[in-house]
Amino acid sequence: MTKELLLAAFLIGVGLCLAGAGTHLYQWLARQPAMLRYDGKTFISSMGNLVMSFICGPYIMLQMGWQHEEDGTISMTSALVSAVVAFGWAFLTGLLFMGVYVAVRF
Repeated sequence: MTKELLLAAFLIGVGLCLAGAGTHLYQWLARQPAMLRYDGKTFISSMGNLVMSFICGPYIMLQMGWQHEEDGTISMTSALVSAVVAFGWAFLTGLLFMGVYVAVRF
């Protein structure tokens, strides 16, 4: 059972690393903040935004959880919910990328 938990933690780590690197790369190249969205001027740009949102989503969700409320505090509920969603999403992203890596490599 320990091996399965370590594999899950590894996949979450891979997903978060890819999400963070992808977010910063997108913001550097596009010169705009990364947001969860699916709009665009054309169909191709809409699909690009959707793919970016899927890959960068865990990192964006973690950032959204740390936003301040009106009174300057951080809501513990939003931080915990965004963390749970982000780690679950990072698991799926890491599983996707590691699956592609293993399929191509071996």
